[in-house]
Amino acid sequence: MAAGLTVALLAPQATPAATTKPITRERKAKTATPAKKVVPPKVTSTTVELVPSDAASRVLAWVATAHDNGRLPYAVIDKQTASLFLFKANGEPLGQTPVLIGVGVGDDSSPGVGAKTLAEIGPAERTTPAGRFVAKFGRAFGRQRVLWVDYANSVALHAVITTNKKERRVERLLSPTAEDNRITFGCINVGTSFYTGKLRPLFQNKGGIVYILPDTKSVDDVFPRARLLPYLEAAAGQ
Repeated sequence: MAAGLTVALLAPQATPAATTKPITRERKAKTATPAKKVVPPKVTSTTVELVPSDAASRVLAWVATAHDNGRLPYAVIDKQTASLFLFKANGEPLGQTPVLIGVGVGDDSSPGVGAKTLAEIGPAERTTPAGRFVAKFGRAFGRQRVLWVDYANSVALHAVITTNKKERRVERLLSPTAEDNRITFGCINVGTSFYTGKLRPLFQNKGGIVYILPDTKSVDDVFPRARLLPYLEAAAGQ
């Protein structure tokens, strides 16, 4: 269903109330000393073909057939290919884009990682968790508004951060391979143009569902209802 897509450039969790706004894993390093505001350069479109993995194609087909997203827009993130596929609530595709994800290979967040400082988070803990998440915009530390994917573990989806020039995040997004897209502390980064022009407007009112595919677990372990896809497709064809 989703093969051949090219670049034209997540059970539900409620955001808990908190007296102190959390800090995304990507922003903690900048809270001690106010820094000069940096405007991220825009990531423009490329000719890189984004072909979802077999696992991602299966999840894409399951969500569309089962309408698992309900009445909310949704995004499917394929960690294997470091790509994101964006859809309206009715399943209409809105675009796809490369993503940057956690440097650590794994599908779970370490207990308590959301309360740690960046210096306390080891490389193996810098994972982007897999699963189905109800993502909503909310305030983080410093009144910054972010799209919370996994609020308890401080994982957000936001525009690419360029404060550390040595990380070459924009270059990583634009490279033709997914091998260099693991660089974050667990948050998901997308190009600025895609974020401001497509993703933020789509999610800003009621939020949406973000499906993150696993690194090491099976799709059936992370999305058990995906096992029903053959039956759903058979019923739809009757």
